[in-house]
Amino acid sequence: MSDLEGDVDLFKEPEGFYQPAASPTFATHTLLSGESLQLRLVGHNPLWGHLLWNAGRTISEYLEESAPTLVKDRAVLELGAGAGLPSIVCTLKGAAQVVVTDYPDVDLIENLNYNIVHTIQPGGFSNIVAEGYLWGNDTEKLVRHLPADRQTKGFDTVVLADLLFNHSEHEKLIQSVQRTLKHDKHACALVFFTPYRPWLLEKDLSFFDLARANGFEVAKILEKQMDQVLFVGDPGDESLRRTVFGYTLKWSALPMTAT
Repeated sequence: MSDLEGDVDLFKEPEGFYQPAASPTFATHTLLSGESLQLRLVGHNPLWGHLLWNAGRTISEYLEESAPTLVKDRAVLELGAGAGLPSIVCTLKGAAQVVVTDYPDVDLIENLNYNIVHTIQPGGFSNIVAEGYLWGNDTEKLVRHLPADRQTKGFDTVVLADLLFNHSEHEKLIQSVQRTLKHDKHACALVFFTPYRPWLLEKDLSFFDLARANGFEVAKILEKQMDQVLFVGDPGDESLRRTVFGYTLKWSALPMTAT
């Protein structure tokens, strides 16, 4: 043993044992006006924040097209935002306040703040804020970003883009929508998704059964086939893996005072 001392460090990992952290990448999204937005994506992330998902692009286009009724002067919340594209679009289209959230991972939230500052305009906008948030948890820290007179009412529009593949989290997502969506006939949650694992489509769709059982009306509003699949080479029906489905959730019953 003494002969080896000074020659070998038994507690030192071999060279290359730890892979270097993946560097951030950038993705471009073109607005309907033709203006381009460049968003920074985190390096490889187990929470999938390193991708700009097809449903995120599609829901952003839908929000642009529907801005007068779904965005302008409204309070908007996004869950599981990744790079935050839909929230940034809502900010640009005149939302009164936008709260963009993702899992409270330091890299994810720092990246959201980077995109707020650098993608919208130098310095960002004052009507958008990023927060770490675990689905199903208390939402007080989200609504506190609303003006005082709106905090007890909640958000007019709640955005969920490509979250339904998290089947075990469906109940928590529904709870978060219940706690944040304003009790108003004009309030709605937008839920857009692609069945990246087509053989589990029924499990994706079970989210809407749960929503109905928890007081929401569900309506399908969109079906759009993208030019390319997001995950090239994956198994399953390619036409489904290229398709974005869009739904709305609205309260099925409202207090008599709701308008």
